[in-house]
Amino acid sequence: MSERHGAGRAGDRLGGLLAREPRVVAAGVEVLADALAGQAVPVETVDWRPPPPGTDAALAAVLGAPGHADANARAVRRMLTARPHLVDVRPAREALGLETGAFLHAGPPLEWDRASGPMRGALIGAMLLEGMAETPPGAERELARGAAVFEPCHHHGAVGPMAGVVSPSMWMLVVEDAEHGGTSYCSLNEGLGKVLRYGAYGPEVIERLRWMGDVLGPALRAAVRRHGPLDLLGLIAQALQMGDELHNRNRAATSLLLRELAPDLAAADVPRERAAEALRFAAGNDHFFLNAGMAAAKAAADAARGVPGSSLVVAMARNGTDFGIQVSGTGDRWFTGPAGVPDGLYLGGYGPADANPDIGDSAITETAGLGGFALAAAPAIVRFVGGEVPDAVAATQRMYEITLAEHPVLQIPLLSFRGTPAGVDVTRVVRTGILPVIDTGIAGREAGTGQVGAGLVEPPASVFTDALHALADRT
Repeated sequence: MSERHGAGRAGDRLGGLLAREPRVVAAGVEVLADALAGQAVPVETVDWRPPPPGTDAALAAVLGAPGHADANARAVRRMLTARPHLVDVRPAREALGLETGAFLHAGPPLEWDRASGPMRGALIGAMLLEGMAETPPGAERELARGAAVFEPCHHHGAVGPMAGVVSPSMWMLVVEDAEHGGTSYCSLNEGLGKVLRYGAYGPEVIERLRWMGDVLGPALRAAVRRHGPLDLLGLIAQALQMGDELHNRNRAATSLLLRELAPDLAAADVPRERAAEALRFAAGNDHFFLNAGMAAAKAAADAARGVPGSSLVVAMARNGTDFGIQVSGTGDRWFTGPAGVPDGLYLGGYGPADANPDIGDSAITETAGLGGFALAAAPAIVRFVGGEVPDAVAATQRMYEITLAEHPVLQIPLLSFRGTPAGVDVTRVVRTGILPVIDTGIAGREAGTGQVGAGLVEPPASVFTDALHALADRT
């Protein structure tokens, strides 16, 4: 009787399943999902593909290594508990110890002969700004013969948007991590269009940079010092609730920053007309907060560096030629591959043929759980980078598949206040085939052009497989 009774219960369960509408999940082969959809059967597709050939042994070695899970937990915990505060604004000569002829740039290491158009344009502009050349052709000749040395911003605890070029006279935001004690830096934001970070170097670009050094930097320094340490994480959390994703949309964050600093700027020992100029410039630049957000993200990512055995990504950066990542468990080593051209919307008469491959340190925002990872928080971003609102939500949801945690402070209202996906894990990227999504500006291919659009881009998959094999070699 017990066998017949058991068979009867199984039959009841089967009958119950057949009586309900089927719930189908399709993974990998799109033709199956398409066939079901053609029969009006609801189907949920999963973006999955098998790991690349030759990675099985490396995945097994890394995932099976004693202490690997604990190392990742420790690294991501340090990232999530960082408390970045804006504490000062200082010239790069003072803050970073840069001397005449020393420049920093975005992305992994790069030589002049491999530099893209916008990177060359920004370096030419820096030469003109520092008085190391009188004309653009003269600056180019001096750079070609090695008159200046340049290193990645990341090697100095700094980050720079787009070309990310920093020269000694440029002013830097100084951010300190109140929890772990690190310090990070980022230059001041010039605005959009024909600006140095997009490779433009015309007279108006140099004039603006000199004004920023003479007026904007000192005014901000006075305001920040009078205000005292400014909690950037709290401000970023508010901005996410107000529709920013903190990479290509910083409108709310900029407004919140100005609300914090304006009273102190008005009360500081700054000539009234200069204070008004500084406020007018910042208020007219919706991306003004971007650089402070980048420095905050850099502080959080740096807190997770140097944990042996961890496969957590602590930097994603592009120099206009290469895309590079750094991983907590492999020190300062770069894993690089060719930078791709973003897919997006273009300004005026520009198109994909005018676009330079991806460039900038601003992917540090995605590294820390912002930007493309928080697209669901910023529905309006699709008007700037293309696509539809459901695409933005889907992009964020995919990122949960390749990250180690959800940020306890940075929450997305549209996802019922779920924390942003944070902490890209090399092993998860390789296992799922899902690549980080980055929303970014697009620089013109030719030096001097400036910005030509904005869109979305992914890293080359090879950088993650290379990092995986390096981690496996250390086990």
